[in-house]
Amino acid sequence: MSTAGPARPAVVLLAPLLVAAVLTGCTSGLESSPSGPGDPRGISVSTGVGTIASGLDVPWSIAFHEQTAVLSERDSGRILELADDGAAREVGIIDGVVPSGEGGLLGIAVHGDHLYAFYTASDENRVERFPLTGGPGALGLGEPETILDGITSASYHNGGRIAVGPDGMLYVTVGDAGNGQDAQDPGSLSGKILRVTPDGDVPDDNPFDGSPVYSYGHRNPQGLAWGEDGTMYASEFGQDTWDELNIIEPGRNYGWPEVEGIAGDDRFVDPVQQWAPQKASPSGIAVAGGSIWIANLRGERLREVPLGDLSSSTEHLVGEHGRLRDVVLAPDGSLRILTGNTDGRGDPGPEDDRVLRLDL
Repeated sequence: MSTAGPARPAVVLLAPLLVAAVLTGCTSGLESSPSGPGDPRGISVSTGVGTIASGLDVPWSIAFHEQTAVLSERDSGRILELADDGAAREVGIIDGVVPSGEGGLLGIAVHGDHLYAFYTASDENRVERFPLTGGPGALGLGEPETILDGITSASYHNGGRIAVGPDGMLYVTVGDAGNGQDAQDPGSLSGKILRVTPDGDVPDDNPFDGSPVYSYGHRNPQGLAWGEDGTMYASEFGQDTWDELNIIEPGRNYGWPEVEGIAGDDRFVDPVQQWAPQKASPSGIAVAGGSIWIANLRGERLREVPLGDLSSSTEHLVGEHGRLRDVVLAPDGSLRILTGNTDGRGDPGPEDDRVLRLDL
């Protein structure tokens, strides 16, 4: 693992721009329903959207260390820090990252003075923890400590989102790695959402004794967020029919590969909302302003689901910035959005990929 180094010329940082944008296109379940200022279903979006960083190489996840944004690049294995004043630099490169297809350096999370990283190695997926050294503009990575390993990897369906919940536990989404039946096997880590302590131990109150498995029956979950009441939400890629937004409860079975989308089968938990993949492919999610915000790849849109009505949704930025990989709540109350146009499936423009700022 190499530590600090100079910023690459390919990364161009701009001071936050407040560029007016018209946010249009609305859906409510499977039908249209507009949302305007004062709509009780969620917060209205203002016209503050702009580019903070450009020229990024397949960015995958963004998090905050105090006031400083840090992000991962899937194929390069780099961790970058971004500053609001336009500074950008390489914090370090994660040794052992082996990018292949959808695999590589994926989700990151910051907890205290540590950075957690989910990545694809030569023969597995794993989660490692790194001490964060230095301050803003001079962050570095200390020696890694393995938190989770032995997670089956593949060129697709790796999951890879990690987040620290309001209970202080580390949650990890894991895809089925192309073997759907593993998602139904409680003894496999594939097709699961996992829960461990920040040190990698299994919490005593996990639903399966001695196991990090928290929920199962997932195909490829890639978003995690919590409401103020502690409710846990996850976005999930379906196969050909339905992508999903789920409420995650410990020990519950979410159906894959037996069912996809809303099935009405008492053996499984139905999603609270579903969308056709061509309009969705939901990746990172965030909770802000009374709504769940979902970054969509294939659908090229930011979807807003009001917490007061989980059956409805409103679409923003449709087709304006291409594929959207991640969205997080920044300390200043705005949203940070990662585009995902250089991942081999998009149509990158000259400034891609970018970090966008969206004011609420």
